[in-house]
Amino acid sequence: MTDLLALSSAVIDGTQTTEDVGPMNRINFELSAITDKVALVEAFSHCVVFETDDGLVAFDTSGPQGGERVVGAIRKWRKAPFNSLVYTHGHVDHVGGCGAFLQDAEQNKHARPRIIGHVNVPKRFDRYNFTNGYNRVINQRQFGQFSRRGYQIQDGDNFLPISSPKPDLTYEQSLDLNIGGLKIELKHAKGETDDHTWAWIPEHKAICAGDFFIWCFPNAGNPQKVQRYPVEWAAAMREMANQGAELFMPAHGLPIAGAARIKTVLTDVAESLEFLVKETILRMNEGARLNDIVHEVKIDPSILEKPYLKPVYDEPEFVVRNIWRMYGGWYDGNPANLKPAPDSMLAGELATLAGGAIKLAERGHQLMDSDPRLACHLVELAAQAAPDEIAIHEIRAEVYQHRRTLETSLMSKGIYGSASNESKDKLENF
Repeated sequence: MTDLLALSSAVIDGTQTTEDVGPMNRINFELSAITDKVALVEAFSHCVVFETDDGLVAFDTSGPQGGERVVGAIRKWRKAPFNSLVYTHGHVDHVGGCGAFLQDAEQNKHARPRIIGHVNVPKRFDRYNFTNGYNRVINQRQFGQFSRRGYQIQDGDNFLPISSPKPDLTYEQSLDLNIGGLKIELKHAKGETDDHTWAWIPEHKAICAGDFFIWCFPNAGNPQKVQRYPVEWAAAMREMANQGAELFMPAHGLPIAGAARIKTVLTDVAESLEFLVKETILRMNEGARLNDIVHEVKIDPSILEKPYLKPVYDEPEFVVRNIWRMYGGWYDGNPANLKPAPDSMLAGELATLAGGAIKLAERGHQLMDSDPRLACHLVELAAQAAPDEIAIHEIRAEVYQHRRTLETSLMSKGIYGSASNESKDKLENF
């Protein structure tokens, strides 16, 4: 069995690199006993399990395709009934496996476990059902590469599985539980979501953090999802950092041991978010446009080299945009964008001025190494101006595929890869 705490300690302390250790976020459905009464199953989203005198308490259930494997791993460790399931938040990779836990209770003739979550979780579920098609589209774009590797984020036609019920017990700011003699303090804070729960378990001096920490730069900017909360997120990280925890268990990545180590890591995350907020709001208060702010506010690259702050999922640039969205609305400061012309009309006019849409595409191709940002603008304009031109889609597919290889974050890779595939699909259908 892998010693997860030893691995994380080595990486944080600098005695080993992430290249030595391998991925921090592992999907192997293996259970590791952290203590004699605490275990963690590594999955697309982990499941953290506490043994009590009145059954097991599980934090998160993994996704729709992982629930059965998670339960199976737990059953090799303990046979006791599941007393309670805590949703740290309502994302599908955390709640989608709930049906497997309920099925386990039914098969073993155990009482149905109680499901606990923040009061906004049911509202999230309602929103998922209301925007089911949109969520299926963007999750395929964002996580399609995982689907090709056999890790599904959604199940069938429903983005949110019908086997994932709303919580039986909800709370607003805090909730103190005593389950089989184990005291659990649930605390609400906004961060990646508005329905997030983190937990303090005094007996184990442990924090269950959900997605407040994911072993990479905080997912506080996601360009395809609803509002994130970097100000509140940073405050929550500081509260956790000052809790005095000796064991820190996120829902993605390795658990961390040691009060000093935990405090350092969480404080670094808080400071990174606070820097982006400070610098963005400073420029907003001076009347700067969003485009200028996005290109001016940069985190010191050495910060982004820390093994738990690398921008491999989300990026600081996207967080800046979310700060603007939170405090400034959707108008970006450019008057032409207030009531814009249709993209195709603008593209057509610029193509005429350039001497044809193919000229825009060819210029984009020329720039894809030296200025990939500008290259993408030009090939997109070309495709808008001449959507049925084969040569343009050949160039567009190449430029976006090249752009994908230059990016570090899953968010960017997913969107640019999807754009490239759009043109490849068109080429196949011409």
